[in-house]
Amino acid sequence: MRLRWLVTLLCAAIAPSLCSASPNAAFQAMPPGLQAQITMPWDQPPPEFKEVEQRGFHAGVKAAIDDFNHHREAEPERHKEYRNPHVHRSYTEDYRKGFRRGYDDAMRHMIQSKRHHS
Repeated sequence: MRLRWLVTLLCAAIAPSLCSASPNAAFQAMPPGLQAQITMPWDQPPPEFKEVEQRGFHAGVKAAIDDFNHHREAEPERHKEYRNPHVHRSYTEDYRKGFRRGYDDAMRHMIQSKRHHS
């Protein structure tokens, strides 16, 4: 009984200092890219992506889902949206970067989900 009382007392004394400290120091020490992978849903583009990269990301996710559902090889380059995106030429590489990231993230997620549910 004394031990339970001591633990309760210690928790009450320590909790305010933990709450007032910066959020989870270990998480804060991680590189930003790793933080995003841990906290963001797999189907959302990284916050640092520009608008055209975000558009590409979402198109890549959609393409990966379609390929996965139709049992096609994971080849983002064969998609028309990747080869000829509907963006100004100066944004083509940014769009493709987003497309590839979305495609890869979605494909990785679906393959891992399939393994866990098999």
